[in-house]
Parts: sequence; C-alpha cells; structure tokens
Amino acid sequence: MILDESLPDDDVLAVCALEPMDGRRDPGPVGERLGRVRCGRPLVYPVPAEDLPPVLRRRAERGGERYAGVIFAFDLDVLPSGERYVGARLDVTLADPGARAVQLAADGDEFGLVRGEAASAAALRTVSATRSRPGLLRRLSRRAGTPRAWTTGVLSGTFGWVYDDPRGVTLLPRTYGMHALVEMPGTATDLCGVLTVRAETIDRTLMTTAVTFREPFTGADVPAGAAVRMCLAADVVGYSRRGNTETEEIQRDLVRVLSDARQAAGIAESAVRPQPQGDGQFTVFPTGIDESVVIPRMIAALREALLDRDRGRASDKRMRLRVALHRGLVKETANGWVGTAAIAVHRLLDSPSLRAAIKDNPEAPYVLGLPDVLYHDVIAHAVEPPLPADFRPMTVDLPEKDFAEHAWLTVGTPR
Repeated sequence: MILDESLPDDDVLAVCALEPMDGRRDPGPVGERLGRVRCGRPLVYPVPAEDLPPVLRRRAERGGERYAGVIFAFDLDVLPSGERYVGARLDVTLADPGARAVQLAADGDEFGLVRGEAASAAALRTVSATRSRPGLLRRLSRRAGTPRAWTTGVLSGTFGWVYDDPRGVTLLPRTYGMHALVEMPGTATDLCGVLTVRAETIDRTLMTTAVTFREPFTGADVPAGAAVRMCLAADVVGYSRRGNTETEEIQRDLVRVLSDARQAAGIAESAVRPQPQGDGQFTVFPTGIDESVVIPRMIAALREALLDRDRGRASDKRMRLRVALHRGLVKETANGWVGTAAIAVHRLLDSPSLRAAIKDNPEAPYVLGLPDVLYHDVIAHAVEPPLPADFRPMTVDLPEKDFAEHAWLTVGTPR
C-alpha cells in the first residue's frame, strides 16, 4: 500500500487553511496559518438490509430505515521543518435529525475489510462502491506502526475519529480514511452535513472551518461467482507426539466432535463439505446463516463434546483444540475454496497468540480466535457465552506471510 497517497483533485470537496487556535480554542491571530487540509468528497453507498449485522437487520426490517456506508477522507499538508503532527481528528455532524451513525470503524479490519479484501457482506459493498475511487479503499486498510483511531459519537448524528500520538512513539500519517455505517429515514435520497478537521502539533492546535457536504447514493453491485461465508479451522494440540493408534482415534473423534457441534447449531451435514487436514479440519459454512445463533450454540456444543470425550482421561491423552473463525468472500473451485477468509482463518489458527493461550491454560478444552468483524458484528451483542468480557484483543502480525490483522481470542473454561 502507498502511504501518503494524496487525494486526486476530482475527489476533493474543499481545501481549507489550518488556523491556530488560542487557549480558549477560538481561532488565533488572523492570517497565521500552518498548511492546509484537503477534505475529500464523502463516498455514500447503500447497504441493503440483508448485508447488515443481525441486530441492525432486524431493526431495518421492522422500521423501514435506510442504511448507507460512508467513507470520509482528508489529507494534511507537510509541516514546516521542525514541526510534526501528534494528533488529528475528523468531526462530522449530519444535517438530517433522523440520521445517525450506527457503526464507526477504527479501520477496515473492524468492519470486515482485511488487507483490501471483503470479509463481510458490508465490506463487499464497500469494495464494489470504490471501484471508481480505489484510493479510498487503500486508506481504510490497517497501517502497521500507526495508531488506530478511537471513535466518538456512535448512535448519534454527531460523531468522529481521533488519532492521538502524544508520546511521539509513532508518527501520524498525513492521509486518512474512515468508514461509518449510517442509519437514515427511509425517504432519504442523499446524505448531507458538515465536517471539521482538527490537527495538533507539538505546541499548538490547528483547525479548519466547517465544510458542508451533500452526497447522493451510488450503486454498489456485488460481483457474481462468490459469496460471503463464515469459515472455521480447527487443529488438535500436540497431535505429532501421539502414536499411530492414538492419532487414528483422535482423527475419528475430531470429525465426530466438530460434526456434533455444527449440528447442535442447526447446520445440517448436507450443507457443508469439511476438508480433512490430518490433525485438523477446515469448513466453510452455508450462506444465509444467523451467526448470532450459530456461533454461541456451536462453541457451547464443542466445549461439551470435548469435555465429555476427555472425561476420565489423563491430561496427556486429552484432545484439546485451537479453533479459529473468519468471514469473507470465498469461492469453491476445482480443488477447494479460494478467498482471503480461507487464508486468514488459518493465519489466526496458527498465530503465536492462540498457540501461547492453549499452552498457558493446560486445562482448557479449546482456545478460539476470531477477527474484528465477527467480534463487533456478533460477540459485542451476545447475550449467551461466549460474551464480550470473555475475549481479549490480539494482533496477528506475520510479516513473512504479508499478513497483519487485529483479532480477539477467548479460552474455553474447563468443567
């Protein structure tokens, strides 16, 4: 990815001066300016109800609201020698009193855009919508070595993203892209409001004047031949240390345990074709499943099946699993599944964090890793285990595999 790739002139909404603010956060002396901000035209595109997370999908079906993905962008000028940015902020206020942001993403990972590829139905719409403006898509990718945004104002019509680097450990980028999922009245045909950029240097705060925008919806057709599906990968811990007789038993039990867990979650065996991998298994789930139901039921059944299988066995004879889930655009081909999610789920499965977690918890029947998009779409709203408090964040950074992703892990509890 090209860092500091400036907005093309056709994508610029306004060019504003960065003016210093005094201690009361009022504009400083007239005429004193440090650089400019290029504010991008927001890209607004429809997100149909079937592509929304389950909670929002049910709301859309009941109330008739419209939903749109929105990408905001801005560029900061290069500062004079000796100056550098330590903070940046974009604030947005929507004009329609019935409009509000229902999701704000710190970066693309959080809503399912993993290394430029779609890992959710909403991200697939984003990829399609940015075909004519690909630079916006690149801005949403996670940038190694730069601070993530923290967001403000979700579930309101005034919201924003803040990038803060007060210690100067990492240099802030000069080019930014942000993504919001916005709810609007069903009669809305465009999105309008005002945006303001604020930047901080080592010794002063700089701010632009408010910039007004009004953008219509643009189409976002999804390419044919593939679908967004959830994937599962599982691997037996310590498999290579077992003898032939025991590994044969483990393979047989692994197939049964995973099958039982899927069926307990309502997934018929006829709907999947698991790929055996000796000490593991890879499965792509059918389209149209309710992940908010499937995931907790499947994980609960998996835990019970593992505990039942190992009851009365010595610790070195138990079958413990590393498990990973992912979601993304995949396609079945002549020799298996292809797509970013099919690769990413194995990166999570083999990550140092998951390996360390199962090693550090010798009584745990399993450890589970999943990406930002599943955590925020499903786990964050869960009312039955696994719950948000059961997870802790992890970063899977594998430079040799050209892979980096923010994710979450939980450790299965023993009986």
